[in-house]
Amino acid sequence: MTDILRQELPHSAVPALAMPIGGIGTGGFAVGADGSLRQWQLHGMPNHVGALPGTGFWLRVTQIEPPLDVVSMVQGHPVDDPGASLTTDAVVPEWMSAAADRFGTFASARFSGTYPIAEVGLSDPRHPVAVTMRALNPMVPGDVETSGMPSGLFSFTLTNTGEFPVHGTLAGSLLNAAGWDGITPIGEHTPGLGGNVNRLLRGRGWSRVVMDNPSIDESDQLAGQLVLAADDPSAAVLARCTGVEHLRAFLDSRALNDGRSRLEVAPTVGDPQLNAPRGGSGASAPGRSWLGVVGVPYWLEPGQSRTIRFSMSWHFPNRFVDIEQFGRPHPEAGASRFYLGNGYGQRYRDALDVQAEVEERWDDLVARTSRWTETLTTSSLAPREADYLAAQAAYVRSPTCFIGADGRFYGYEGSLGASTWMWSGVFGGSCPLNCTHVWQYEAALAGLWPELERDMRDTEFDVMQAPNGAIPHRLRVPTYLPQMTHEMIGGPEEPALDGMLATILKSLRDVQRGAGAEWLERRWPSLQRLYRHIAEKWDADGDGVLHGIQPSTHDIDLAGVNPFMGTLWLAALRAYEELALLAGDDDAAAEARARFESGSRGYDEAIFDGTHYIQRLDEGDPTDFQWLTGILSDQVIGQWWAHQLGLGHILPAEHVRSALRHVVGSNLRHGFADFTHPYRVYADTADDVGLLMCSWPDGGRPEVPTRYADEVWTGIEAQVAAHCLFEGLDDAGQAVLDGLWNRHDGSRRNPYNEIECGDHYARAMAGWTLLQARSGVRVDEATGSLHVGANGRWPWVASTGYGTVVVTDDDVAVEIAEGAFGLEVVRA
Repeated sequence: MTDILRQELPHSAVPALAMPIGGIGTGGFAVGADGSLRQWQLHGMPNHVGALPGTGFWLRVTQIEPPLDVVSMVQGHPVDDPGASLTTDAVVPEWMSAAADRFGTFASARFSGTYPIAEVGLSDPRHPVAVTMRALNPMVPGDVETSGMPSGLFSFTLTNTGEFPVHGTLAGSLLNAAGWDGITPIGEHTPGLGGNVNRLLRGRGWSRVVMDNPSIDESDQLAGQLVLAADDPSAAVLARCTGVEHLRAFLDSRALNDGRSRLEVAPTVGDPQLNAPRGGSGASAPGRSWLGVVGVPYWLEPGQSRTIRFSMSWHFPNRFVDIEQFGRPHPEAGASRFYLGNGYGQRYRDALDVQAEVEERWDDLVARTSRWTETLTTSSLAPREADYLAAQAAYVRSPTCFIGADGRFYGYEGSLGASTWMWSGVFGGSCPLNCTHVWQYEAALAGLWPELERDMRDTEFDVMQAPNGAIPHRLRVPTYLPQMTHEMIGGPEEPALDGMLATILKSLRDVQRGAGAEWLERRWPSLQRLYRHIAEKWDADGDGVLHGIQPSTHDIDLAGVNPFMGTLWLAALRAYEELALLAGDDDAAAEARARFESGSRGYDEAIFDGTHYIQRLDEGDPTDFQWLTGILSDQVIGQWWAHQLGLGHILPAEHVRSALRHVVGSNLRHGFADFTHPYRVYADTADDVGLLMCSWPDGGRPEVPTRYADEVWTGIEAQVAAHCLFEGLDDAGQAVLDGLWNRHDGSRRNPYNEIECGDHYARAMAGWTLLQARSGVRVDEATGSLHVGANGRWPWVASTGYGTVVVTDDDVAVEIAEGAFGLEVVRA
């Protein structure tokens, strides 16, 4: 990843960079490196090519003497898509390319930022006004409500770099999207649009265009409201704008741009729509909608600057089940239209309600968001590391995740896109829902908003768990429908064992992140049933070694004695032991410890071949989709988990390190131009470096190898890299990270969107563990401890607040950025 924290990047070098702007479960849009607004997904419908024609910002610069008059889009000129495989982050909407040619753009656009704050600096030799655009959606670790506001906040600082006074108008425009399905390209006649109404509302120091569609029933999935606003109470407003040509006429108005006067609508310049009534209350024609435009005039003396604030708020509270639900079809699903709702719709009445909070809390929201980014950027993390960790939150706040009206947190595996067209299309959520085996990898949700992570456990125990203790790896919604406890699920067919093991591991993590003794007491019977199901089905002889068919995240069944399931099982045994001790069940703890000690010996003796861990099949096991003597990158994943939870080594440390060295030495491929891709392509150039899921450098590749063996998954790369750092293999871990970051440096792939089976893929959130691996900082609220390791300034995040811990040879000092700190510091 190019360093976007410490320098500004020319937008032409990073055309695929697009920072998402949106809260948890709100949908949103993205700011490109050129300053453009793309990927409109306000309804929560994943659609990376969603476009709202005419939406953006526009600037007119005029000068009396010497005469000057320039109008341009407030962005750099769109750059052609570099055409990276399976991604659409660099796709330029057709309307934008046409408007750029019609209006012109800034000659130079330079991006900098730390998620969730994007900054774009714009300049142009045609005029002396330099512009700095700052865009964000509020975000505070631990504060779900503040991090879940459906609004984008923009600040534009205009500076006169010339020798003479200049004046003009900065205008924002937003298309009224109420009624749009979020998928159909918006054109001359778009289904769902029509009857859209825009109206002007002034007060409290702001001018607003309020947009809705009264022709749509308020219970309709597409019903909603939008607000475009600027912090000038007498800004010029064109409530009903028919398109970019009409917008140009508005900007060209002489009275509008004298720098001193304000208008409610532009004067008539040949378009009858400019004669709209005060406030623009008329409805749009069938298939059409209006742009709302707010223009703020300015006057700048030489060297003078002025900052103008805009916001775009939205409210689409209705969400229905519009996804493919795996498992067998149910009669109920065909007879009813199931309501899910959006959680933020329970908090806000409409978009004006959102806007009111934005206006009231603007300074606080910006300050609290900036405080978080500064916690990362002023730490001892390298710039690339800080940027990568900041970007982890983008996955939680992408359309991959949402909060229903019932208050539950839901997550797809990812968002459908260019990487999924071959099997499920390109719009919507990818693979329902709360998939335990993919979400096994994520750590960012637990690290930043532990209450939402804990909510996923509650759903697993209260809704998904079968009477026999098993937990299917997918959730059917609404949650009152029959769950997939006695049916073929899909990807894999039966409940994924790795997902169930992860539930045990994550339960300990939840307790360490503030779930509390009462929560564990309530969940302990469910954990016991889950543990007993796993033990009786796969470890019936009690020796701590799993046998039989083991459904996995690879969408197939693993078999035999293998390190992927084996190390997860060993880590889960240790986690279960710790949970049992916390729950006061000493017998359960002793049993888990005995099974762990036997299993640790058994796995190491059976499958460590002197360099790494292999797979040994039992008699009668299937041979298809296995890896046998191959080098699986995830082979010691359970040890990665054990380090996260402070459980120590579950296998001999020297063997674990040998395995990791072998993984990186064998599977980290340099150059993919001549590589044969049997399926999906995530690395494709001579310069790409990526970690293959599995390889056979010494031969022995099965005729039907483990599925996805030849693919590069960023979630696995992040897991292996962080694990290398945990083990002190810094060079190996850094080599994997550099490969991942360089592939996603914005030139061809987006640093805020690591794809796999869809965009914003949940497995990528394994990257959050880099923070603990690098710093040694581990929060354990179950024991009231903050564990620290390496010297330096390191971020810490607990359920009660966050801040920085400063570690030196002689002292440890804790700084609190938000909330409270009540932990005892423990040095490694």
